[in-house]
Amino acid sequence: MADPLLSIQDLSVEFSTPGGIVEAVRNVSFDVAAGETLAIVGESGSGKSVSALSILQLLPYPVARHPNGSVKFEGQELLGAEDSVLRGIRGNDVAMIFQEPMTSLNPLHNIEKQINEVLFVHKGLSRADARARTLELLKLVGLSDAEKRLNAFPHELSGGQRQRVMIAMALANEPKLLIADEPTTALDVTIQAQILELLDDLKAKFGMSMLFITHDLGIVRKMADRVAVMQQGEIVEQGETETIFETPAHDYTKKLLDAEPSGSALAPVHGAAKIVQADDLKVYFPITAGLMRRTVDYVRAVDGITVEVREGQTVGVVGESGSGKTTLGLALLRLISSEGLIEFECQQIEELRTKELRPLRREMQIVFQDPYGSLSPRMSIAQIIEEGLKVHKLGDKAAERDDMIVQVMEEVGLDPAARHRYPHEFSGGQRQRVAIARALVLKPKFIVLDEPTSALDRSVQAQIIDLLRGLQEKYKLAYLFISHDLKVVRAISNHVIVMQNGKVVEQGPANEIFDAPREDYTKALMAAAFDLAAVGAGDTVAT
Repeated sequence: MADPLLSIQDLSVEFSTPGGIVEAVRNVSFDVAAGETLAIVGESGSGKSVSALSILQLLPYPVARHPNGSVKFEGQELLGAEDSVLRGIRGNDVAMIFQEPMTSLNPLHNIEKQINEVLFVHKGLSRADARARTLELLKLVGLSDAEKRLNAFPHELSGGQRQRVMIAMALANEPKLLIADEPTTALDVTIQAQILELLDDLKAKFGMSMLFITHDLGIVRKMADRVAVMQQGEIVEQGETETIFETPAHDYTKKLLDAEPSGSALAPVHGAAKIVQADDLKVYFPITAGLMRRTVDYVRAVDGITVEVREGQTVGVVGESGSGKTTLGLALLRLISSEGLIEFECQQIEELRTKELRPLRREMQIVFQDPYGSLSPRMSIAQIIEEGLKVHKLGDKAAERDDMIVQVMEEVGLDPAARHRYPHEFSGGQRQRVAIARALVLKPKFIVLDEPTSALDRSVQAQIIDLLRGLQEKYKLAYLFISHDLKVVRAISNHVIVMQNGKVVEQGPANEIFDAPREDYTKALMAAAFDLAAVGAGDTVAT
């Protein structure tokens, strides 16, 4: 039997924290053969990403250390290897797609420069050849208007577009092993189908192996040859994919397979008060060109949209990456400039100045798509949640505010004892729950939820959806729920808006949109969401 491409034996990872040593991974062992895809699944905080980062020695030293274990790539030991050895392997023989593209991409460099850098370092290409290869890669991963995007910076792209850039960078040198840490988390369902098909094709074409980390078991069944299930830093079960899905042996594996957001949205209240309304809302971003950077055109991110959200109602907003979903939410909260009427509780707010808006900020909150980018790394979790309480003068004393912090952390499923730790000490899913807690602690009337469950595994998604429904029923909250996960949208939304290229393609009661969509674009989204395995790159909708 041939030696594995990657062999991990008895790997353990410890983190030094102010509270003592935390054992993140304990005696993990698995192999990845040449041309094989191994999926690692488990809930947030189970040690999936920590195990993957250990392969290329990307964990922060000396905070993280490996008390025991071995990581061998093509027979060469990587634990404790010289930096020169690791530099030759990173991005060349072994590439990685990170979970959070906004924090992985350099905010000071445009897209072309970031992808070119990989090609310059490992391939020594000329500038012209590197540009041609960069364009080829961006088109390969489905980035629309690839040539126009070369000069774009990360903040000018949607979450899904940033993730596609990350994938292009990882594939640039045709690595032998691709470590994909939640590579489709930020992608809409149709592009997700394209990316999975692309990765599958590249794997076959180049004989590439993949270590695929995800919480989406539908993707695992489609992509993986074998599966390793992790819980609390240990592998509790591993085996052939079909065996794991058909006859799981461990109770935890059975729990993961049974987890799915369920239930339905709360029944709309007749005559409920209108919380937010927008008429003919427009957000245009200028496109500049030439030496003088004159405006030659506009990106019509939101192009004449009318929407209303009532008390106790959830309006779901769906559509592909770059369709304008997040821009719509930011405009409603007056976080970006826009044209058109915006009303909050029958008060026109589109012309209000910053000082006049400040008293309303407590009533209008947002949970951002990228929790790591929206949480200050210099503040503890308690300080992050407390910040809004201080700004809006809620809680007279520190002890009273601390009680509120403990309560909201318990509501979102976080251990209050961890409130003095920092964001980097939490998993992606845990950070998202911190972001939700920060918004909920102010007891707002309207919350824009921008992909609030995209970083969470299915079992935690179900918990968060139940939590949001419970809070909505208790406090009559109004939600604008933005997501590419239509199963999640269906579980919480009364009304659904389908967006494409800044416009509304279709909208109406959720049951009508899901059960009897009228437009071809909506039908394609539904087909991709509820039968992902049947959708290939040729069946997707162009953005």
